Amino acid sequence: MDWLREFIDKLIFVFIEKQRYMYIVKGLRTTVIVTLFALLLGLLIGIIVAVIRTAHDQMAESRKGGVSGVILNILNTVCRLYLTIIRGTPTMVQLLLMFFVFLASSNNKVLVAILTFGINSGAYVAEIFRSGIMSIDKGQMEAGRSLGLSYPVTMQKIILPQAIKNVLPALVNEMITLLKETSICGYIGLNELTRGGDIIRGNTFEALLPLLAVAAIYLIIVMFFTWVMSKLERRLRESDNR
Repeated sequence: MDWLREFIDKLIFVFIEKQRYMYIVKGLRTTVIVTLFALLLGLLIGIIVAVIRTAHDQMAESRKGGVSGVILNILNTVCRLYLTIIRGTPTMVQLLLMFFVFLASSNNKVLVAILTFGINSGAYVAEIFRSGIMSIDKGQMEAGRSLGLSYPVTMQKIILPQAIKNVLPALVNEMITLLKETSICGYIGLNELTRGGDIIRGNTFEALLPLLAVAAIYLIIVMFFTWVMSKLERRLRESDNR
């Protein structure tokens, strides 16, 4: 049992001595905070962009020359430019630009990370929601308008609830991707989960155990999200069959 004793001694040395495990605990807390707030920001941006682009695509040609049509054309152009830039450039470059250029005067690295990943996620969420909205039969919108509902109310009360059910799996996948992407926050000196494991590696010169611990934590979180997703899908299927 010498190997077991050596393994336990190594665990104590790597994680317990000098409370090095706290690097991972604090890093996990930072990762969760950044992921949750970035997800909320991404959902807000994504829904707004998706609605603008969908409204532009569905607007009749005869109405695109009016004042509302011109405003919508401008907003749609801005949204398309936003999607092109964000989806066409690496997330790490966006993070470095936000930290060293756009928010260089800010010392709040968590805020920088939240804004960067929220804006980045919003571009992908927008296309997810847009595909979900476009998958809804046009008769749903026409029925809502024929009942006297305005376009925003019809979108809010009729179209978006159905679209969310359709795109829920894709949204969960985006959340998982966002969680894993936060591992690059160490490049701006933010002590998130991955950097916490790397700090332990630098202090102990033991790479295997801290990095395996970090990987295991990410895996557990992803498995939890996947389990929640399966539960939600089952509930939604049951509600559709009623």
